[in-house]
Amino acid sequence: MPESSTKTPWYKSMFTWLLVAIVAGIVIGALWPSLGADLKPIADGFIKLIKMLIAPIIFCTVVLGIAHVGDLKSVGRIGVKALIYFEVVTTFALVFGLAVGNIVKPGAGFNIDPQTLATGAEAIADKTDNGELPHTVDFLLNIIPTSVISAFAENELLQVLFFAVLFGLGLAKAGEKGPPIILEVIDQLSHVLFTVIGWIMKLAPLGALGAMAYIVGEYGISSLASYGKLIACCYLAAVLFILVLAAIVRVFAGVNLWRFVVYIKDELFIALGTASTEVVLPRIMTKLSYAGCSRTTTGLVVPTGYSFNLDGATLYLSICVLFLAQALGVDLSFGEQITAVLVLMLTSKGMAGVPGSSFLALSATVSAIGHGSIPVAAVALLLGADRLMDSMRVSVNLLGNCVATFVVANWEGQLDKDRMRMVLSGKPVPLVGDTDPLTGRPEIAAEQMGLAVQTQTGDPDKP
Repeated sequence: MPESSTKTPWYKSMFTWLLVAIVAGIVIGALWPSLGADLKPIADGFIKLIKMLIAPIIFCTVVLGIAHVGDLKSVGRIGVKALIYFEVVTTFALVFGLAVGNIVKPGAGFNIDPQTLATGAEAIADKTDNGELPHTVDFLLNIIPTSVISAFAENELLQVLFFAVLFGLGLAKAGEKGPPIILEVIDQLSHVLFTVIGWIMKLAPLGALGAMAYIVGEYGISSLASYGKLIACCYLAAVLFILVLAAIVRVFAGVNLWRFVVYIKDELFIALGTASTEVVLPRIMTKLSYAGCSRTTTGLVVPTGYSFNLDGATLYLSICVLFLAQALGVDLSFGEQITAVLVLMLTSKGMAGVPGSSFLALSATVSAIGHGSIPVAAVALLLGADRLMDSMRVSVNLLGNCVATFVVANWEGQLDKDRMRMVLSGKPVPLVGDTDPLTGRPEIAAEQMGLAVQTQTGDPDKP
């Protein structure tokens, strides 16, 4: 039985180059702040290159997954279970953040005078482009696109997902009389898109360098000292919450989270370096499918989670509510903290894609608490630290969505555990002929992501 495998040398691996790029970006930003700030267009260009392909990749992945399953009830179950999981875990993240904030007290000792915050409202308005978070009804109605073209043109992922589900079900129905040719066209299109993504991802180290140089150059190392306690509190909460995620995915899906982190280390470093989880969405969907999650589950859970399952963001918001109160010397009652959780449960769901969404969510929460000693303008206190929290938010958001995919896939009986164990152990995955559960071409997956692939021909049952 002929076999072949691929393994990238360490000095050529994406992980090595990302590590070098991130360190170089920090050094440039610290030593030459103006130069670091000027490198922002490099990061922006890389992120735009990825974003231009996200919508069509989601469309192709979801359509192919649903069309092959062809079961409306299965799709509905996956969606409902994913939303239930998202609500339970994000609510826990809010409560968990409040617990850590009450214990660590990151705002204690600031002793901010509310009278000095008069210009804070103007700063927040500038940061958020005078926007506001959509109300719950508007947010849900906005999932239905005005037109199919506008959903793709405006890169509205939930709208693309909504249309892809309907289109996939329509193809499944049409396929009862024979596989429609359009399904083959979409399959070939997905191959092309993943090939292009592979080319673009070679620029990831440049994107990470530009982003890190900008963050350090623009906001300075001094911010670390000013907001050291808040930053330490948030990152401590993130580490502890990741341990909770590790327990969840081990108990409910049998997955070793540490091995999974090693498996997606490239994507994790890209997300950390660029402060964006969107740039790794195509590759994360690829790797989850490759690790045994069905394409249907991956295609439905991951894009939905980018709007409904922002674990890192909700963790950060609940800590920040307490930080603001403590910095102003206000002791929030248990009832006021519960009110904050209830408000954040709603506002955090509409944050994705909204400029300055964390400030808008915090402003709405402070207003809802109704404590006169905490002016809405106090949210401006976080302007100097917010950007430094991106690494914490994106890492927890990314891992949270991956854990959700594994749990829902296992819940639905659509997780190949044998394959998952082989992939996470770094063992070559047997592939019959030229078929692969994700791209149909194992050599493409191996080349693009450095996966260990064992290609075998003929009957897999024969020695």
